[in-house]
Amino acid sequence: METLDQRLDGYIDRVTTLPPAPMIVPQLLSVLNQPDVDISRVVDLVSCDPALTAAVLRLCNSAFFGSVKPASDLSEAVMRIGFERVYEFVVAILGARAMRPPQKGYGIDEGELWQHSVTTALAARCLARARGADESLVFTAAILHDIGKIVLAQALESQYEKLITEIRANQASLLESEAAVLGVQHAEIGGRLLARWNFPDALVAAVWNHHNPAAAVGHEQLASFVYLGNMIAHFMGFGYGHQALALRGRADALSYVGMQPQELPHFMIETFEQFNEMQVLITAKG
Repeated sequence: METLDQRLDGYIDRVTTLPPAPMIVPQLLSVLNQPDVDISRVVDLVSCDPALTAAVLRLCNSAFFGSVKPASDLSEAVMRIGFERVYEFVVAILGARAMRPPQKGYGIDEGELWQHSVTTALAARCLARARGADESLVFTAAILHDIGKIVLAQALESQYEKLITEIRANQASLLESEAAVLGVQHAEIGGRLLARWNFPDALVAAVWNHHNPAAAVGHEQLASFVYLGNMIAHFMGFGYGHQALALRGRADALSYVGMQPQELPHFMIETFEQFNEMQVLITAKG
C-alpha cells in the first residue's frame, strides 16, 4: 500500500519546473545560530551566487541603506546592513525566484503568490519579535509556507474546475478540496519538499502543519506564527485565487503564541508599515 510520503514524492517527482533547492538558506540559518556570527562565512556563502551578490549590493546602496560612499564589495555590505537583514534579503530573493510565476492550477496570477508569501513573512516576524521568538526562523518558515502550491499547481491545471466544483458543492476548505481531488494537500507537499532538501525539522514541521499548528509536535509555536501571519496577510487583502482560500480560524494558534484576538490589528498596521521597504525585494531581479 502506498504511504503518504510515497504519494507526496510522486507529485514532486512529476514536476517539470521545480526550482532548485535553496541550500544556502539552512546553511546561513546555521551560521546565524552560532554565538559569534562569522561574517566571512556569510560572504563566502552568498558570493557563490553572483545574482545574489549583486542584489545584496544593490539593496545596500539603495535609498533605504545608502550612505555617502556606496559599498563596493559584499563584505562591506554585510557589515553595513547587518547579518540578520542580509539573511532576510537572501531568503526573500530566493523565494521570489520560485514564487513569482503564475500558478494557473490555483488561479494565481504572476506575483500574487510571492506578494502573499512576503506579507505573511513580515506579519509572522512582527509577531515573533513581540514574543521574543527566533525572528529569522519564523521569517523563513513563513516565506516558504505555500511552496507546496508550486508543485500541486501543475497537477491542478487540468483539474481546476473540478477543484472549484468540489469547493462550492461541499462548502469545503481548500485543504479539504485538494485532498478530495488529488489525495494530498499543499501543506504536506511543502513540508515533504523541505524534508527532501534537508531543511531543519522545525521548518519542515511548521510548513507541513501551517494550517494546523497543534499537529506540529514540538514546533507548535513556530507553526502558529506562520498560521497567524498567513491569516493577517489574508485580512490585509494579500490573498489570491478563489475565495475559498479564506482560512478557517483556530483559536489554539493564538494560545501557542500567548496572544489575544484583539492584538492582531496592531500587527496588521505594523506589517503595512514594513511592506514599502520590502517592496524593494519584491521588485529585485534576484
